[in-house]
Amino acid sequence: MSDSSPLPPVRLHPEAELARDALSTPLLTRAARLARWAGEDTRVDAGGGLVEEQLPAAASELGLSGDDAAAYASEAWRVALDTGLVEILDEEEGTVTAGADLALLTGSPQDVLGVWLTALETVLADASVPDLDDLVDALDEGGEVDLTSLDWDPQAEQEFLDGVLGNLYLLTVSEDGPGDGTVPLPALAASMIVPSDMGEPTNDVLEQVSDAMMRLDDQFRILEPIGLVAYRPVDEALMADADEEPAAVVDETDVSRYGMVRLTPLGLYGLRSRLLEAGIAAPAVGDLADKGADALLDGTAVFPPSAAQAETEQWLARREPLAAARELLGAARGADQGAPLRRLRCQQALSLVGTVAEPALREVLDDPELGGLARVWLVERGFEDVPAPSQDMVFWLTVDTIAAQLAAEGNSEELQGLVEGLAQQHGGFFAAAWRVDHPATADVLEAMGRLHPDKKVAKEARKAAFKARSQQGG
Repeated sequence: MSDSSPLPPVRLHPEAELARDALSTPLLTRAARLARWAGEDTRVDAGGGLVEEQLPAAASELGLSGDDAAAYASEAWRVALDTGLVEILDEEEGTVTAGADLALLTGSPQDVLGVWLTALETVLADASVPDLDDLVDALDEGGEVDLTSLDWDPQAEQEFLDGVLGNLYLLTVSEDGPGDGTVPLPALAASMIVPSDMGEPTNDVLEQVSDAMMRLDDQFRILEPIGLVAYRPVDEALMADADEEPAAVVDETDVSRYGMVRLTPLGLYGLRSRLLEAGIAAPAVGDLADKGADALLDGTAVFPPSAAQAETEQWLARREPLAAARELLGAARGADQGAPLRRLRCQQALSLVGTVAEPALREVLDDPELGGLARVWLVERGFEDVPAPSQDMVFWLTVDTIAAQLAAEGNSEELQGLVEGLAQQHGGFFAAAWRVDHPATADVLEAMGRLHPDKKVAKEARKAAFKARSQQGG
C-alpha cells in the first residue's frame, strides 16, 4: 500500500462498542484472567515467561486442555506482561504482582483500547516469527539462532505482513471494496506478489503466491484471537500429499477452501491507529464534524460519494440548519483550482438541508459564483419568485459544474454523457463558452474536446479552448 495517495475514510464503530469487543477477544480475556490469577507463588523465568512447572496450572485456570494448552497459556501470559497487566517484582526471585495497567481494563473505552493496541503489537511481532519447531532446528551449538538456515529476514517478514494488512485495510475501506465481506486469501497474497502490469502469471510467480498463502494462513491463525481479523483457514485437505486419499469429496471450485479473511471493526480501528502512528493520513468519517465549513468542503473533496455524504451528515447534525447553510455558501466561494469541487460538495451538502435554509440561498442570488447554484436549489424545492438566470450565469455555472466533475471523477462516462448533451442541446455552445470569465474555461473546453466522440464537435471544442486560453493570457 502506498502512503503517497490519501486513503478513503474509514467508518469506525463507537469507541465504547470497540472497547467491549476488545475485552471479549480470547487473547486479552486470557491475559486478564492470568493477571488476576497470579499470586505470591507465581514464578517467572529470566525472560519473564511463566516457569514450565506452572503452565499446567495456568492452562487449567483458563479452562484449556489438550496438546496446545500450555502454549496458549504461555502466549496469554506474555501478552499480560507486555501490556502491563502483570509486573515483575524481583527478577532474581522471579516474583510477580498485578500490574498498574490492569485497572485500565475497567476504565474508559480509550483506556481499554490502549491496552488492546499494545497487545496487538505483541501478537503482530509473534506472527512474523517462524514456527517454534523451525527455530529449535536452527539453534546452533552456542544457543544462537542461525537465521540463514531459516531463510528468514525479520525486517522483510514484518514489512510483508504490514503490506498485506495495509492492502486488506485499503480493500475494506474502498468504495468498491468488500466492506464487511471477506477477501479470498489467494487474492490477498497475489496483491503482494503479482506485478500490477503482469498478464498471465508465470509458474514461478504462482509458486510464490502459494508460498505466501501458507505463510499468511499461519499468521492469520495467530492474529484472529486478538480480534484483528475473522479468518476461515485454508482447508487442510489442500495441504495433504498428492498420493494421500482425501478424507471426503471436495469442491475444487470452492474458493473459500483456500482461506477467507476480513478485518473486524476492531481490526479496522487497530490498523488505522498503526497507520496514523506511522505518519500515514488515514481519515475517519466524523473527523471533520467539529471543524469549519471550509475544512469540510476541502476534506470531502477527495472522499468517495457515500463517505462524503456520511461526513456531511455528521457535520450538519451539530449545527443549526440556516447557520450551516450560510457557512457552507461562504466557504464555497473562490477562484482557486479547488473551488469548483468545493461548490459541488456545497451543493450536495445543501441538498441535505431542509427548506429552512431558503433565506441563505436567497441572500446569494446576485453572487456571480453562487447565484446559479442558489437558483437550482430554490427551483428544485418548488419555491416561487426565483429570478431567471442571465445567459452569462448559465454558461458560468455550466463551466463550473464540468470543472467540478472533472476534479471529482476525471473522464467518466457520466461526464462524457453530460458533454454530449450540452453540445447537442446548444448549437452555439462553443462559440459562446470560450468567452466565459471562469478560471477553468480553457481546461473544461479541452476536456470536452477529449470526451466528445464526434470529431467535428471535438475540433470545435479544441478551437474554443485555444481562444479561451489566448483570452486568459495563457
